[in-house]
Amino acid sequence: MAPRILVVEDRESLRLLLARALAKEGYEVALAAGRAEAEAALAAAAPVALVLTDLKLPDGSGLDVLRAARSARPTAPVVVMTAYGSVAAAVEAMKLGAADFLEKPVGIAELRARLAAFFAEEEAPEAFVPPGGAPPIVGRHPRLRAALRLLARVAPTDSTVLLTGASGTGKELFARALHALSPRAGGPFVAVNCAAIPETLIENELFGHERGAFTGAVRAQRGRFELAAGGTLLLDEIGELPLAVQGKVLRALEERTVERVGGGAPRRVDVRLVAATNRDLAAMVAAGEFRADLFYRLDVFPIALPPLAERASDVPLLARHLLRQAGARHRTPPPELTPAAGDWLAARPWPGNVRELANLLERAAILHPGERLGERELAALATAPPGAIPEPLAETEAARLRTALTAAGGDPRRAAAALGISLRSLQRKVRAHDLGGVGRYRS
Repeated sequence: MAPRILVVEDRESLRLLLARALAKEGYEVALAAGRAEAEAALAAAAPVALVLTDLKLPDGSGLDVLRAARSARPTAPVVVMTAYGSVAAAVEAMKLGAADFLEKPVGIAELRARLAAFFAEEEAPEAFVPPGGAPPIVGRHPRLRAALRLLARVAPTDSTVLLTGASGTGKELFARALHALSPRAGGPFVAVNCAAIPETLIENELFGHERGAFTGAVRAQRGRFELAAGGTLLLDEIGELPLAVQGKVLRALEERTVERVGGGAPRRVDVRLVAATNRDLAAMVAAGEFRADLFYRLDVFPIALPPLAERASDVPLLARHLLRQAGARHRTPPPELTPAAGDWLAARPWPGNVRELANLLERAAILHPGERLGERELAALATAPPGAIPEPLAETEAARLRTALTAAGGDPRRAAAALGISLRSLQRKVRAHDLGGVGRYRS
């Protein structure tokens, strides 16, 4: 069945032109002249696979359509068209969950290519691999690819970037990719977790100190701003910065100079700042918890990273990647994820996002090296304390081993083949469950 695209455009001539072009490409097309008609189409029974909406509408905004689509058809990507060439408008749309944006006048060839990409996820690469050894960013979901397109646009500039998203969504990965794609890639990448440094030490950590600045300061020390000279400085969890230090960060951004604790002449610093937060900085400004002037200095080019629950189709891809990484770290063969296990992982909410998924799969890689990893094993691991072998699973595993060894007459190679695990893994499990005598087992 052809994907159904909802086109929301108030100019009839352009609406019909887009309809004809999309129909020619084999898509089914629904049309709306404004927000109200779009909302009615989204609420109708007929499925909508993608929404293409103008930003400016006679009875509202394309952002209203975007919100309605996110509510009524959460899996349908939304592409926003804008005639203003406004980065701010496009970024606002992306923050609200738009998958992409197009500048008017819309080129039919470009539109065709963008839409084809949305409906060809199986052909899209599994991961974006930045140059220079930066970690890959795994996923094909339209929202992730939209964030990566913004990243690619801003990376060659020296603009300040604000990465927003829940904890564990990969903000540091994006910051490292941004650095790798920038002209500063040959310089240092320095990351600071503002939430992990005590308030009494954060100023010294960022700006350094002069000799004699305090008891124990026997020599001068450079801060993170100076250490990042010529490269990129990531201030992670910037919402946790104390107000007094926020003013000094603002001055460093505006004047490109820092003053070490203990005085001394201002020192010039040449850094590209990337800030990251899981908090709503605008709300913090309204509550007097974050400086408005610093917020506007940081909010030059925001990129919102989607939570894992909103890109569930990426979870099996990401899980296999994380298992391969864990296997490489532990020098063991990674577990093989069954299709049912991938579906089980994709259906979970993952409030801790990629970090929570990675923790579960780390345990799986340690406890089940080289084995087929099914839904039952994952479910047991998900409910067990970290590092512990779930008792029900251990008992079931012992029973499976006993049955396989008995059927194989104690031959470990035949038993391992029947269980779909390596010989070494079987031997380890036999020792763990004290099954050395089963079926005249011989190691």
